[in-house]
Amino acid sequence: MSLLLNTAFISQRRSLLGTVLRIVRDRETAEDLAQEAYLRARKAAEKGPIENVEPFLHQTARNLALDHVRRRRTRERYEDASADAQDVENIAADCPSIETKLIERERVRLFEEVMQALPERARRAWALSFLEGWSYASIAEHLGVSRNTVYNDVKLVMGHCHDALARMDR
Repeated sequence: MSLLLNTAFISQRRSLLGTVLRIVRDRETAEDLAQEAYLRARKAAEKGPIENVEPFLHQTARNLALDHVRRRRTRERYEDASADAQDVENIAADCPSIETKLIERERVRLFEEVMQALPERARRAWALSFLEGWSYASIAEHLGVSRNTVYNDVKLVMGHCHDALARMDR
């Protein structure tokens, strides 16, 4: 099959280029896409025989060219071609700064410290409510206490965490 594909590609290369060039209107891109069509046809031939090699090559090349044009139009719609390199370099990274990471690490450490200082039942009530999504009634039944006690325990945890964060932010 490889020999048949190579022969078909060589004999149809000019026609493939013409088809792709009419769509993308750029010679270098057309060359690249024709070559990509050959590579995709080769992969397809490895999986199983291709009945009509030449039409397969043409359709693959055409599809690649149309995909290329769609991607180019999308980029043109959303990218600013007038932006210079300096402008692009000044765009903020979409990741937290080292300072932000350190602050968040300190907040987590503080949260763990505050939680350890609280009574076990209060920590458990808070975890069941906020982490597990249980209702106060379910928590009360599970812990063997009243709903009001669960409310007060969760309020205690929230108050201690709020106070600790407020101290840290000062």
